Amino acid sequence: MSKLNLTPDQVDQYHRDGYLIIKQFFNLEESKKLYDVATSDIVVSKNAINVNDRSGKRSKLSLWYKPGNDTYGLLTRGESLVNAVNQLLDGDSQVCHFHSKLMQKEPHVGGAWEWHQDYGYWYKNEFLLPNQMMSVMVAITQATKINGCLQVIKGSHKMGRVEHGFAGEQVGASQRYVDLALKTMDLIYVELDPGDILFFHSNLIHRSEANLSETPRWSLISCYNRASNFGYNDSASAFSSITPIEMVPDDALLSWEASGLIEDESDFLAKEDDIALQ
Repeated sequence: MSKLNLTPDQVDQYHRDGYLIIKQFFNLEESKKLYDVATSDIVVSKNAINVNDRSGKRSKLSLWYKPGNDTYGLLTRGESLVNAVNQLLDGDSQVCHFHSKLMQKEPHVGGAWEWHQDYGYWYKNEFLLPNQMMSVMVAITQATKINGCLQVIKGSHKMGRVEHGFAGEQVGASQRYVDLALKTMDLIYVELDPGDILFFHSNLIHRSEANLSETPRWSLISCYNRASNFGYNDSASAFSSITPIEMVPDDALLSWEASGLIEDESDFLAKEDDIALQ
């Protein structure tokens, strides 16, 4: 049985603000499993990509495409999560998994992420319909201002795609448009507890600061797409972005005998040069 159906007010809030926070989407037991897997999975850590910010601080990112029967795949394919995505995306074709990434900001060294829109990257993959794409962040550890929680510009998804270019090793949004947006739109610090989730639109402008704290800031971000929204330059995901998700029951995360390991190690993003497209 699904544990969550979004209310009409929640759906309206997402479309108005460009994001929606659901507290305690995953319970304490589920959150603990996500943390234990994230911190002990040697396959994920071995395939992590280092990304420097402009100050030289470094974050780690592990990215993969196909959601399997491992712990991460079961989370991504969970009935409530997929149904919520289905309620929020425009269009009526089936929900697909584009890619997922484990974001790792270690204490004192975890770097910042520049202002950007996810569609600022995905536009290069030649997806045509940003309203049929979104990201879902699951907090694995607590996210606070001091350890570099996500910051979003409320309502900025309504601006459409803004120009992006390289900012150090990252791809960032035009600072001119960011500054203009901040004149009239609210800056929100998305502070989350383990198990909380954030749904956000592909054109929502967002960033995060470096981790200046004593604690790590880890999160899992899964990105979704409609089957009808074809990426004409999306060879990297091997068509996962237009392959309908095979949902699993919500309790599969705990009741199924899932390993923490990604099933197919070759499915990880292979080259640091590809990160600008993600």
